[in-house]
Amino acid sequence: AFCIWDEARRRLFLARDRLGKKPLYYSCAKDFFIFASEIKAILCDKRIRREINLEAIGHYLSLQYIPEPQTILKGVASLLPAHTLTVSDGRARPNRYWDISFIPKLTLSKKEVVRELRDRILEAVKSRLISDVPLGAFLSGGIDSSLIVGLMAGLDNRPVKTFSIGFGEERYSELRYAKKVADHFKTDHHEFVVEPKAAEILSEMVYFLDQPLADPAALPTYYLAKLTREHVTVALNGDGGDETFAGYQRYLADRMANLYRVIPSFLRNGLLGLIDLFPVSVDTPEERDILGALRRLHQAALMPKEASLLRWGSYFSREMKEAIYSDWLKKELAQADTCQILIDSFKQAKARSFLDKTLYVDEHNYLSGDLLPKVDRMSMACGLEARSPFLDYQLMEFVAKIPSDLKIRGLSLKYILKRMAADLLPREILSRPKQGFGVPVGAWFRGELKEMAGDHLFSSSFQNRGYFKKEAIERLLEEHQKGRANHGKRIWALLILELWHKRFIDQHEG
Repeated sequence: AFCIWDEARRRLFLARDRLGKKPLYYSCAKDFFIFASEIKAILCDKRIRREINLEAIGHYLSLQYIPEPQTILKGVASLLPAHTLTVSDGRARPNRYWDISFIPKLTLSKKEVVRELRDRILEAVKSRLISDVPLGAFLSGGIDSSLIVGLMAGLDNRPVKTFSIGFGEERYSELRYAKKVADHFKTDHHEFVVEPKAAEILSEMVYFLDQPLADPAALPTYYLAKLTREHVTVALNGDGGDETFAGYQRYLADRMANLYRVIPSFLRNGLLGLIDLFPVSVDTPEERDILGALRRLHQAALMPKEASLLRWGSYFSREMKEAIYSDWLKKELAQADTCQILIDSFKQAKARSFLDKTLYVDEHNYLSGDLLPKVDRMSMACGLEARSPFLDYQLMEFVAKIPSDLKIRGLSLKYILKRMAADLLPREILSRPKQGFGVPVGAWFRGELKEMAGDHLFSSSFQNRGYFKKEAIERLLEEHQKGRANHGKRIWALLILELWHKRFIDQHEG
């Protein structure tokens, strides 16, 4: 993001990068205009009121982030990615300067696509290795980061410095896969295991994030960045691979939900009743929870098909939110429709297939709202620069034109990327199912973090904000701690929201 002041014309010109890797906030009033790369910098101006944008809270509980251009504060906006803002004569005029198009499709053969794709990814990696400071890479053991490391290894005779993060809970840890890739490419490998006590730094983490972000992966990302910064100053990562090449399991699940919708409701309800006879799995990662997925399928089939992210990734459904809202907040947010944000984005896509339109929504919402802020804020908090070859805009423009059936073929996600990487990565890495950066918050809130959650969510400050019904929150925690439901991510979202208020609102009152 940058700004140019045109002294002669008394005109301010601001611009933000195409995908929203870097932040740019502003506040525009009749007699002043303030901009900064951090909300906390804008709040240094006493004219800015710390007034909560209630609608943002509703969106946050659904999406786990606050959708741009909104922020958590009234009167403070986020400049959208790929936009400029011209300020003159007391007016601010936004303008989009770039967008991605999925049409027309390439007419190349599959072999030609693979060859061209490899050249373009290699060039994206090569250009991000230009640095006068020590450089390394994040390595999760998934296809994306493993491919980046493999290409880096082929461009330098020295061992690549790689960095991985894991958990004591084996079901959530990918360290063994990362180690296999590190051994395969003979990297200089470093590992770190995150324990529940790491949550002691949550208040600091919230400060660096600037506004509520309920993605638990922000915590291990912070520790990964901290570990990495002890050895290098720049780190490449695999961010953007899932959104660009179609790597999320929900892209397959969307197809199932769209078919499930046509089944008569009495049969769907009967199936749900049968599923409900089985106990809830409270400590199984979502990717492996078959019964949880079937429950989610029933809910997803009732939602608009354009809103894939809400269908499968929402922490709180509309019904759950209304159950915990206080009466006045429910009234205030009666017209707030998170689903419509995604539907509008879906309709704007320059694409024909359902998959491409969904990828467009994710690139313009989930990527810029959650994934990129998480990595940018946590890495910059540690003085580490994160670079993302898959987010090279020219590479993304090329991949968008690849036919949809080369992104998902049958049940194979990222089909064309796997074909491209077949001679580079170990077979086990190519064939392993998608795991994601899951964090065992469910287990933590029944164990080491149980007291922490109660201290904050039963505190007088939390209750006095008046957002939620006390008995509803008590029921949420009780159901979780007794193993009747897995509310781990919901508790995490509420906890982060409360910690944000304490850091940015309570400390400045009076």
